[in-house]
Amino acid sequence: MGKKIKLDRIVKAPGHKLAKELQTFFREHGIFVVNLIGSPGSGKTSLLEALAPLLGNRAAVIEGDLATDEDARRLNKLGLRSFQINTVDACHLDPGMIRDALQNMQLDGVELLFIENVGNLVCPASFNIGEDMKVAVVSVTEGDDKPAKYPTAIEVSSAMVVTKIDLLPYLKCDVERMKRDARAHRPDIQCFIVSAQTGEGVREYLAWMEEQAEGALQHQE
Repeated sequence: MGKKIKLDRIVKAPGHKLAKELQTFFREHGIFVVNLIGSPGSGKTSLLEALAPLLGNRAAVIEGDLATDEDARRLNKLGLRSFQINTVDACHLDPGMIRDALQNMQLDGVELLFIENVGNLVCPASFNIGEDMKVAVVSVTEGDDKPAKYPTAIEVSSAMVVTKIDLLPYLKCDVERMKRDARAHRPDIQCFIVSAQTGEGVREYLAWMEEQAEGALQHQE
């Protein structure tokens, strides 16, 4: 019987090494990195738009999409430094893409870096791109079964943000079920219920993010 070669380990090894190098870079520069993962239309960019007035110059964004720079332009208009990556046909961002983006960004004064990954809950959940944490973004318009159907995305995420709750009066969506299902896969996951349109829950989410960033910096010291 021939020797079995685990290709997944070979393929992931170079990316894993670069992700560690990126983490070291971010730590040395005092930047806390959040990898936002979620389906197309889940409200990732709208969440960042709602956060923009509260963040000012201390945050930046790397946008990942197959095509166009529409999301980056939306955020730049609000004063949030944003850089667009177009993956063409790749279903997720990888550490090499992040490294190349950083070479074209001004990070002076940046304390928080949000990476909005390509829209899906499968591929981005499986790859580390140098972040401190992943955050799963799911909307009430997608249905309340998403946390149960995509357990890996929940398991690797430190928080779940449920968006578009201003639409709840018009939908059949059990938010409590979403939270229960998420905690069944990751008991310590933080759950935030937000509306980018009304601002509900946005400040609470940001306050928690800032606590995590401060804790990471103190731990480094």
